[in-house]
Amino acid sequence: MDDHDDDAYAKLLRRVNSPRVVVDNDACEHATVIQVDTVKRQGALLEVVQVLTDLNLVMTKAYMSSDGVWFMHVFYVTDDHGNKIRDEGIFNCIEKALETDACMVKSTGKMLPSKEHTLIELTGTDRPGLLSEVCAVLTDLKCNVVNAEIWAHNARAAAVIHIADQSTGTAIEDPRKLSLIKELLYNVLKGHGDFRTPIVSISSPGEIHIGRRLHQMMFAARDFERPGSENDNTARPYVTVFDCPDRDYTVVTATSIDRPKLVFDTVCTLTDMQYLVFHGTVITDSKKAYQEYYIRHVDGFPTSSEAERQRVIECIQAAIERRASEGLPLELFTDDHFGLLSYITRILRENGLWPKSAEISTRNGKAKHNYIVTDVSGNPVDPKTIFLIHQQMGQTVLQVKGNLSMPPKFPRETPRSFLFGGLFRCPSFQNFGLN
Repeated sequence: MDDHDDDAYAKLLRRVNSPRVVVDNDACEHATVIQVDTVKRQGALLEVVQVLTDLNLVMTKAYMSSDGVWFMHVFYVTDDHGNKIRDEGIFNCIEKALETDACMVKSTGKMLPSKEHTLIELTGTDRPGLLSEVCAVLTDLKCNVVNAEIWAHNARAAAVIHIADQSTGTAIEDPRKLSLIKELLYNVLKGHGDFRTPIVSISSPGEIHIGRRLHQMMFAARDFERPGSENDNTARPYVTVFDCPDRDYTVVTATSIDRPKLVFDTVCTLTDMQYLVFHGTVITDSKKAYQEYYIRHVDGFPTSSEAERQRVIECIQAAIERRASEGLPLELFTDDHFGLLSYITRILRENGLWPKSAEISTRNGKAKHNYIVTDVSGNPVDPKTIFLIHQQMGQTVLQVKGNLSMPPKFPRETPRSFLFGGLFRCPSFQNFGLN
């Protein structure tokens, strides 16, 4: 077989094994139905969910099933306003992204390799003022923050930050400066008396998915381990894990408040824990989301011990909670300038606010910041504090995106409510052959 035959054979394999995408706007009155058939392999479901999530599509229902060597995924999706998807460009982008990964989604979810940025990844113990101190170090070293996303959960914090040299606007190449940045950030993360070793990584950015990378960093930092008292009464996502012996699966169910990117966060963590989803269902209403997955480890076996099942519960709870920080959402949109992020985070710190998450983006001379904040004790923000911050920021535009109180927590429910509830009571799933 010559090179020409090899190329033809490779193209045939790609064509045979490439995902098949079918879009139907008539099957459901309230949502667009997207069916994706893919070859069964580890990570295939995550790739599909990731593409839909990065396009900001809202999943109202989803069904997943496997048959032989194929996966079949069916998603009911809307836009942010609850409308069907009418833009043909979105459908084309889904197909191209799944087939070639050449269609880059216009969101902060995925960052392409760039010679203009330097990538910093940070993991350490969370505390009030940490973000402000990190930003102060970068500003003092003449580093401009181009984009950043920061998560904090269970006393751990992780950040993915893209910076540029202030003088050149490009990536930092001076080894001595890079070494100094790493040293000073390490010292900030280390704090005083912290027994955990912080992690600081600096590199030229390759192609990464920021949300997935943050999940991996928090998982590696073991944020699923709860600090403090065992009697913590904080309501958490309700997760159950039990074996289904007659089908040789482990069944994972999760009930939580519905929110954007929820399914991505759950599937991402199952994938990173080396589990393969064979069947699943997701059902949401205006407030609640129910997820159910039939899984096996990549070695082909279900969970083997109570300790493993408990770890799955803890990790799924953490995956759902990481992005859903409790606190007051703040949004800032203003002209970008060097040192803006350091200034904003200093104002928050001086007024006793603790960012539990942050998403920073800059484009065309404008900066957009999204924060979720509490006071330094983790309690709701005093409205007077916001008034003082508005006074200090002058022309800077700061909007409160929620009420000045914590969001309601989803009540606990009993295990009996969920036992095979979603998967077997849903008529649509019977068509998938799981009988």
